[in-house]
Amino acid sequence: MNNSQQRGAAPRSQVRRAELIVIGRKLFADTPYDALSMDDIARQAGVAKGLVYYYFKSKRGYYLAIVEDSVAGLVARAGGDTGLPAAERARRTIDGYLHYAEHHRAAYRTIVTGGVGSDDEVLALRDSVREELVATIAEGAYGRREVPPLARLALVGWLSGVEGATLDWIGTPPTAARPERDALAALLVRQLRATLTVIEEFVPDCPAPPAAPEEAASGSDDHGNHVPVT
Repeated sequence: MNNSQQRGAAPRSQVRRAELIVIGRKLFADTPYDALSMDDIARQAGVAKGLVYYYFKSKRGYYLAIVEDSVAGLVARAGGDTGLPAAERARRTIDGYLHYAEHHRAAYRTIVTGGVGSDDEVLALRDSVREELVATIAEGAYGRREVPPLARLALVGWLSGVEGATLDWIGTPPTAARPERDALAALLVRQLRATLTVIEEFVPDCPAPPAAPEEAASGSDDHGNHVPVT
């Protein structure tokens, strides 16, 4: 194979690997991990079993590649727009997070639940995406990714609520009434604003960022705090 052929083969190889990951997301979403053999995977993917081994070495390697790809997609979707003001960035982060969950439901469930519960590496990936999202929110709110332990715990608690609400939201049957993504995003932004306000009370070094102009225009609550409208 000459150099030009090698250059052409590499992109095709990357595309084929990406295609197998997309197929794997659906396979592992519909069938428990232990119930799928490499023969099953190859047959349902319509490829030779050796091709799956070539790219991923083992079933576990295949599954981890799927989880890692899903994690990267979620973090990229939620962590963009770094140049925006804090309040707007928070809204974009939450909307990006919900957009990913809505359009990649199987991958999102795998990330949040940890997929194979006995696999420490999968659980570590799940924890890593949580830490990255907490750091993203902290950076948007405070301009830094690391915050005092009590502030971090408050953000982790908020994110746990986000995960639970999102899982329930994407799991709502198509025939049932389901809130629009914008409505859920607005609710989660309000909850985040409340969390940041409480953090400021307990950790003065972490003042809540100023409300967005539309939040300030909406008025104040009984305590004089701005009530956001999104």
